[in-house]
Amino acid sequence: MTFLSRMSPVRAWSDLRYFLTTRERHEWWFLVAAIAVTLFLIYAFAKDSYMEKEYKPQIVYVQQWRLDRTDAQIVAQQKIDQVKKDAELAELKKRQDATRASFKRLDDKLTKMGI
Repeated sequence: MTFLSRMSPVRAWSDLRYFLTTRERHEWWFLVAAIAVTLFLIYAFAKDSYMEKEYKPQIVYVQQWRLDRTDAQIVAQQKIDQVKKDAELAELKKRQDATRASFKRLDDKLTKMGI
């Protein structure tokens, strides 16, 4: 324990102050650059280490039909289902067009930059 008894926070602080006051101006810039690179790498690793959401299965329920349905009932149900299907397809097309437009804007920006 005699080794640790010679250590003092006050002496360590004064030693650090002396060391930092004897540095040249260009050494301070290298210190700032080294700290910036280190912080960037820490940030990049922290940003990249996200956890994906837990997979939850999507349950699709199937409607059960009676065997004695008439053709008119079948056609009527198909018309009702077609309206729902058309609405879903329109929503999907709208989302695809929005995504396509955003990629087009990005491609135009990159083309302007020469990439």
